[in-house]
Amino acid sequence: MNTQFITIFRALSFILLALALCSLIFIAAGFSAFELFESIINGAFLRNGAMKHALRWAAPLFITSIGVIISFRAGYFNIGAQGQFYIGAIFAAFTAEWLNGSPAFIVVPACFMAGALGGALWALWPGLLRLKSGADEVITTLMGNFLASLILIYVTGGPLKDPSGSGQQASSRPLDAAYRIGNSYELSPTIIMIAISLGLIMWVLANRTAFGVVSGLAGRNATMVEWQGAKLMSVGLASFLISGGLAGIAGTVELMGPNGRLAAGFLPAHGFTAILIALVANLSIAGAAVAALFFGGLASAALYLPVMSGLPASAIEIINAAIALFITAKSKFLDMFFSLGSIKWKK
Repeated sequence: MNTQFITIFRALSFILLALALCSLIFIAAGFSAFELFESIINGAFLRNGAMKHALRWAAPLFITSIGVIISFRAGYFNIGAQGQFYIGAIFAAFTAEWLNGSPAFIVVPACFMAGALGGALWALWPGLLRLKSGADEVITTLMGNFLASLILIYVTGGPLKDPSGSGQQASSRPLDAAYRIGNSYELSPTIIMIAISLGLIMWVLANRTAFGVVSGLAGRNATMVEWQGAKLMSVGLASFLISGGLAGIAGTVELMGPNGRLAAGFLPAHGFTAILIALVANLSIAGAAVAALFFGGLASAALYLPVMSGLPASAIEIINAAIALFITAKSKFLDMFFSLGSIKWKK
């Protein structure tokens, strides 16, 4: 419990440092830091409907981030969540198109299975390259993001193109209302329940199963795990498939929920924000739920900033980047401080 408290306090400290840096940047640019943070707090959580919007953004981010946590815990730096998110959504869109006219109780589960399959397959090939040939998964999964973006542009401008579209942005035909599990105006209990259910399943998998124990050990000392007779190939492939599958499910949630269709380049920072959530949460499933709500609130506030403080919505991206900078930086002073704090708590 004490270790968890130190982890939370460490993450909060880095977030506060990032916000302090951002306030200096915005003040230097001629904006009011007070108005900025007031707008963020109001836009994220306090104004009418803000919490609903925060949860709307937090749910898919949480689903993707827990997949990132599974792969990172196993020692594989799968940063291809964005591409897996896109491919999952594409698989789900083709499935909905193929089954169009069928009952919703058939189409909706089929789309989610297709989305999970698409995301898992897009994580499989970098996983095989890493485990079979030693190829750097950071590079292969990153390249997978760019390839998936190009595939998305192709399908929204080709096989799934909406013939009635304006032509300003390539998009697919709208999903039939009977197959939607939410919209952009209301909080969807279905989406929240999907996120909670997946979070509980992944928490049990990571903390109460042999796979969770072995994958956690493999992430810290793979050689020792091999000496104990565990099959690292199986652990590695499973972590890649689970990570990609969850990102694909998040893509399906966006398709069948708030977006209702595919669009070229939609939510381009989703996967990277999910990675940031996993790092802020220190690879904790429970911590990811809190961090996802925080970043979901920032996404909600992005719509509020231009009106209240005059800042462009892209200011949220600067804040996210600053948090990423501090959360991934190594500071001997801060690490020593938190280590001493941990020792005192244990005593």
